[in-house]
Amino acid sequence: MASRGGVAELNAAFQPRTFEAWRVLRLGTREVIDAVVAPDHRGPSPELAQALAAWPGAHYWADPEQGQLVLIRSIGPARRERWLFHLVLFLLTVICALGAGAALIGAWYPPEGPLTLTPAVGRYLGGIISALVGGGYFFAGLLNGGWREILPGWSFALPLLSILLVHELGHYFTARRYAIDTSPPYFLPMPPTLSPIGSLGAFLRLRTPVLDRRQLLDVGAAGPLAGFVVTLAVLVWGYHTSQPLAIGHETPGDFVTFAGRQISLGDSLLTLGLRRLMYPEAAALYLSLPAFAGWVGAFITALNLLPLSQLDGGHVLYALVGRFQSAIGFLTLIGLVLLAPSSPSWYVWVVVVLLVGGGRWAHPSVVSPERPVPRRRRWIGWLCVLIFIGTFVPMPFRL
Repeated sequence: MASRGGVAELNAAFQPRTFEAWRVLRLGTREVIDAVVAPDHRGPSPELAQALAAWPGAHYWADPEQGQLVLIRSIGPARRERWLFHLVLFLLTVICALGAGAALIGAWYPPEGPLTLTPAVGRYLGGIISALVGGGYFFAGLLNGGWREILPGWSFALPLLSILLVHELGHYFTARRYAIDTSPPYFLPMPPTLSPIGSLGAFLRLRTPVLDRRQLLDVGAAGPLAGFVVTLAVLVWGYHTSQPLAIGHETPGDFVTFAGRQISLGDSLLTLGLRRLMYPEAAALYLSLPAFAGWVGAFITALNLLPLSQLDGGHVLYALVGRFQSAIGFLTLIGLVLLAPSSPSWYVWVVVVLLVGGGRWAHPSVVSPERPVPRRRRWIGWLCVLIFIGTFVPMPFRL
């Protein structure tokens, strides 16, 4: 599977007999040299260390004890990114998150859209179409000076988008560390007439295949781990600024109001522990905007860490246990369906996960699935499992 270009590159960059064996793979716009280093050059030797420092790409030791070294370099012209498109998506998400934050504190109320025409027309169009048209009214209102009304939502938008951005940058920079061809983050704006958080999250695309389970673990885990650090800080800040309510309040636990309508929030082990630690006498907690941003961040972290298909949790679990991820993913899917009668939003997430995974809950194979994650790196995956257990909310919303 070696190519002449790969062999020539090896001969030019490394001394003779540096490698005992190697193979050269072309993965999209990347060339991967999977080599076994000769015993005299492991460690590495000064000569190999100097050659690796000059290597025009990425490298890592897949198995230092066995001398397995992976070299990756880009081939062909660099891809031109559509930075303006990504920026527009991000700015639209900022606007929608500001609108959601303003609605959460009652500074702005979503327009009713077509329901203002006649009751009959409103009933015919239905709630979803009404909300979509209301989204058009939302953006039209901003152009007519309504942008001032959504500015008070900054204390929700800023922490929420910080969590989402740090999460995606964790994926992005780790993928770049392995020279994987990856896109910048795509943010998904959602008008506050359709979503109380103003966004459907964000994602990025890996445009070249993942070589082995180590790469998959590091790239998959980097986003949730980085985002969780910010989430934890936002939760502590937000809970400090929230309003505890005395025993006897009709709605126990955490809650928010959106455009005057109360939304009760389910607990994860993390939010339950924080509330009991900071407000042991409170029966309920009216969340501040930063607190709700932190709650959403923790909830999104748990959703991403579900061990299914192309979600981050699917990446992590496949990296840890290989093909056994399929069985665990199936049991997870059954568990979500069983939770759905008590919390119907899980029906939606099951459909979304299956759409993202092309109808599958099993994770697709990497190029070299037989190579396990080195033992010294497995803690990264198990830490993700612990974060999932701490942030999962069985019944997220009670309207």
